[in-house]
Amino acid sequence: MRKHNFKQLIVWQKAMDVVDLAYNFIADLPSTERFNLIDQIRRCSVSIPSNIAEGSGKRTNKDFARYLSIALGSAYELETQLIICQRRAFGNQQLRIETLKLLDEVQKMIYSYQIKIENTFK
Repeated sequence: MRKHNFKQLIVWQKAMDVVDLAYNFIADLPSTERFNLIDQIRRCSVSIPSNIAEGSGKRTNKDFARYLSIALGSAYELETQLIICQRRAFGNQQLRIETLKLLDEVQKMIYSYQIKIENTFK
């Protein structure tokens, strides 16, 4: 029996919403970025909820906390990719702002959840 049902975690649900926003955002990026920013945004956005889910299935809270750390790293990576798009004036500005806003919320949630989980094994 799993300790954490990832589908019930609000942080996972919001991370999935980030994926949806990111996919919508990359639809408007220049085709010349297909193998650069588009692929990178796709990979790091998908990595966030994927690592939350994978970590939830691990045996120990220590392992789960490690996967939350990886998810947080992917969230910061996605933020960086979106900032690069902003600097290059790529994509829909409003969608980028909306994605960054939700991403900021998810980053804070992951960090808080990671601290909570880490406190269970200290």
